[in-house]
Amino acid sequence: MMRAVARIDAAAVKRNCARLKAELRPGAELCAVVKADGYGHGADVCADAALSGGATRLAVATGTEAAQVGRRFPQVPLLTMGALTPEDLDAALAAGSEVAVWRDGFRALAGARGRAQGRPVRVHVKYDSGMGRLGNPDPREVLALARACDAEPNLELAGVWTHFATADEPASDFFETQLQRFETVAAAVKAEFPDVRAHAANSAAVFRDRRAHFDMARCGVAVYGLDPFQGDPGERGLAPAMSLHSYVADVKRFAPGDSAGYGQTWRAAGETWVAVLPLGYGDGVRRGLSNNAEILIGGRRHPLIGTVSMDNVTVDLGAETDVEPGDEAVLIGSQGGERVLAEEVAARLGTINYEVTCGVSARVPREPA
Repeated sequence: MMRAVARIDAAAVKRNCARLKAELRPGAELCAVVKADGYGHGADVCADAALSGGATRLAVATGTEAAQVGRRFPQVPLLTMGALTPEDLDAALAAGSEVAVWRDGFRALAGARGRAQGRPVRVHVKYDSGMGRLGNPDPREVLALARACDAEPNLELAGVWTHFATADEPASDFFETQLQRFETVAAAVKAEFPDVRAHAANSAAVFRDRRAHFDMARCGVAVYGLDPFQGDPGERGLAPAMSLHSYVADVKRFAPGDSAGYGQTWRAAGETWVAVLPLGYGDGVRRGLSNNAEILIGGRRHPLIGTVSMDNVTVDLGAETDVEPGDEAVLIGSQGGERVLAEEVAARLGTINYEVTCGVSARVPREPA
């Protein structure tokens, strides 16, 4: 019995990576994205499982993440994808990470760091094919930057890449626009530098179009058994790796009109039993789930009632119940014949499954499933 615990199924991560690897076209590598502490699952455990499942590379977003992952997996190629301050760059390079470049000023900085450390910095030139975030949107400048990186003795041109904005939206034709743009840029770069690795696909693009696989796919959400299209991951052969558990701290009888939680946002319509669970938004159970979620207790779904507080939530058990203090409660995962997916929680919140697992806070211990 624990106040709150997130159980992580490393074997599910391994199976998910094997599933993704089987989906890729022949010759394409699988890069497991383990940023944000493995989307809230634990970067070290999940990186290890992903590598066992067929991933050959890892990716993170920040210099601090590169330092953490690089120390644990020094022999595995690592890409830091985000914008880096000089201090962040030093941390990433000390971890042996490859880095993204899209501006000439950063190319010069990376070259200077390569000269200082006595070995070339491996760089991936980023093309903004339409995401509108990091990257250079001019194909000619991307090719020129690739040439400049190759000509710099303290740099090694390792990749050219982009990021899709709507791969997870099947009705959007902008995915095709971006794909065609990147195909042109990647072909131009690889015509001059054939050993460069072209990569564009995220989890959604892997399932959506094999043309997007190129030389490598960078998969994040599907590695953790979350559906990139916000549906049932099982329909794509994916198994959720995280479940979130608590326990019933108290069971109390409510009379008609009795209220639960801050603001009295819920009142009992009739006599009922209410369970109190000792976790709340301090643990990542978002306040937007107030009167807007179902929790598994005794193998049955029960509505979360009242306002979610920092350390407690309340659950309506109904007029008759056999639930007792100490019984397990499941907020994400399975119990009996019922299950609550992260995708369901996300839909109730009007967000995506990524945010649900990333939002499980650091005060919730992770343990093996």
